[in-house]
Amino acid sequence: MKAEISFILNGSEVNVTIDGHLRLIDILRNTMSLTGTKEGCGEGECGACTVIVDGRAVNSCLYPAHEIEGKSVTTIEGLRMPEHKLSEIQQAFVDNGAIQCGFCTPGMIMSAKALLDSNPNPSDEEIRDALQGNLCRCTGYVQIVEAVKSVAGQIMGKK
Repeated sequence: MKAEISFILNGSEVNVTIDGHLRLIDILRNTMSLTGTKEGCGEGECGACTVIVDGRAVNSCLYPAHEIEGKSVTTIEGLRMPEHKLSEIQQAFVDNGAIQCGFCTPGMIMSAKALLDSNPNPSDEEIRDALQGNLCRCTGYVQIVEAVKSVAGQIMGKK
């Protein structure tokens, strides 16, 4: 069964016609051509598909597309800055060596962004807790936690 849904995607209102069985990741990657969101496991175990829906980090591989109606979705592409510069959190991942193969990076960054948006000065434990649903097989987690801490420091310095 097809349905038309409307939602905010990376700050812009969109209307799409979907099949009832589709997941949010299917809409993002196949309909909207936003391939920064990765599908790793398809079971909500790896976090590679993490996006932000109404301020919360969610696994888009588990999120039924029809439930996005009227909501706001931010993907890794939505962090794009003017003149194609990296956002603070993206730059922090680069500066702290928190990326290697890059497959998990969009999901990690989106989980970190959701955390920092709700808590601009998280403890190490809060950072690890926010990232616990995201798996990385390359860098380990020390550099990733350091990247998030460095952005938290920048945020606090601006206040």
